[in-house]
Amino acid sequence: MESWPTLAWVLLLSLIADCLKAVQPRDFTVKDIVYLHPSTTPYPGGFKCFTCEKAEDNYECNRWAPDVYCPRGTRYCYTQHTLETSGESISVTKRCVPIEDCLSTGCRDSQHEGRKICTSCCEGNICNLPLPRNATDAVFATTSPINRTKRHSQHISIMMSCLLLMFTS
Repeated sequence: MESWPTLAWVLLLSLIADCLKAVQPRDFTVKDIVYLHPSTTPYPGGFKCFTCEKAEDNYECNRWAPDVYCPRGTRYCYTQHTLETSGESISVTKRCVPIEDCLSTGCRDSQHEGRKICTSCCEGNICNLPLPRNATDAVFATTSPINRTKRHSQHISIMMSCLLLMFTS
């Protein structure tokens, strides 16, 4: 008769384990994004960003983001995340932006005590899936170089070397 309580516990624990397996995480995977946002573009270089204004959290933002292409004048996906110092999200804003809006990424303290605002930008189709939560995440990530002055300075140094050789010969 003592085996019945043991069997009941085993059945109860297996039921709880099955329920825990059924719980889905409250965020999207890259596979979900590819399924929800196909990659055919209306114009060359067209892309999409998750877009929301002051959503409750990342899940709510990404879930209800309209499936539209960014305007031609934009090139980057912007994310602003306001959070408690404990890490809990207060609001999420995401949108398509030109480069000027991406020049001040990073985290800063908010005017409200115990809160901070982290801003990030990225280049690419629906690249703003995750939220910036710290200085490591709050960056401007591009796939192509923005500043070409390095190449320009190399050309100048080559020209100066040639001129120097001409005058010393």
